Amino acid sequence: MEENINVKEEMGIFGRYLTLWVALCIVAGVMIGTLIPAIPETLSRFEYAKVSIPVAILIWLMIYPMMLKIDFTSIVEATKKPKGLTITCVVNWLIKPFTMYLIAAFFFKVVFKSWIGTDLATEYLSGAVLLGAAPCTAMVFVWSHLTKGDPAYTLVQVAVNDLILLLAFTPIVAFLLGVSDVVVPYDTLILSVVLFVVIPLGAGYLSRGYIIKKKGLDYFENVFLKKFDNITIIGLLLTLVIIFSFQGQTIINNPVHIVLIAIPLIIQTFLIFFIAYFWSKTWKLKHNIAAPAAMIGASNFFELAVAVAISLFGLQSGAALATVVGVLVEVPVMLALVKIANNTRKWFN
Repeated sequence: MEENINVKEEMGIFGRYLTLWVALCIVAGVMIGTLIPAIPETLSRFEYAKVSIPVAILIWLMIYPMMLKIDFTSIVEATKKPKGLTITCVVNWLIKPFTMYLIAAFFFKVVFKSWIGTDLATEYLSGAVLLGAAPCTAMVFVWSHLTKGDPAYTLVQVAVNDLILLLAFTPIVAFLLGVSDVVVPYDTLILSVVLFVVIPLGAGYLSRGYIIKKKGLDYFENVFLKKFDNITIIGLLLTLVIIFSFQGQTIINNPVHIVLIAIPLIIQTFLIFFIAYFWSKTWKLKHNIAAPAAMIGASNFFELAVAVAISLFGLQSGAALATVVGVLVEVPVMLALVKIANNTRKWFN
């Protein structure tokens, strides 16, 4: 009980009411996108390889404080604990893409068939598969932070997934969709890895070493790190405003279909989380490894999914809309899973 109270206190007002702030930011983003379209139109010009540079900067601000906390000598130790990595790899690559396909196909082609039609069902299924084949790269650092996950172990999990992603994404998508000419924008993929992992990792490593050398470990931990309190949460909220300003008109124009698309995506997210979470509990892993192991599969690399959907099927396609809905539901659902993980911490003691 005392640990849960401390976690609550450390999160501060932003952390304690994060769900409310997220809801307000989503509403604000949609309103900006529909009422002041010049803002997202201007921001969309700052894009390279289909990656929004303003969003990338904000995600970098979210991740950098977490990288500062990593004792980089502990990364070597993290690689000596294969159970967490095994769970991450098996769930993300041998389970998640296929459960996503089955769940989405059941809802789009059977349950919702009379509402959306055959052609649109296939497009929505394609978008869902793109999400299912792309486990999270950047945002998992945020979810790990909110569940007090081991930052070094989270980094190793992300690095391993990025390496597998480079090789496995295309054949898995091609197999599930029957598309032999899947074109993966590797510049998007590689740029995302550089922006969301390599740069903040390098900055964190250099900053940590320099400040500890100049000021000492006590100053670093008790003064310097404190300066970044709430930076991660603020970065998350500003990111949501920008993302949903880009998608505001799309969301307004498709309210019913957005709900229909969201249902299988939410079911899949909870399913993957609990598969990895209970597997971790069965293997008696520590909570600070189990939580991020479950989060990385439940969350999606939506930047890549959206980029591939637009490249393959077009900006106005059902596949692109499905990946956008993935962005819409991800943060609220992942915050619910963060709360579940924090409330069940005692299971792992």
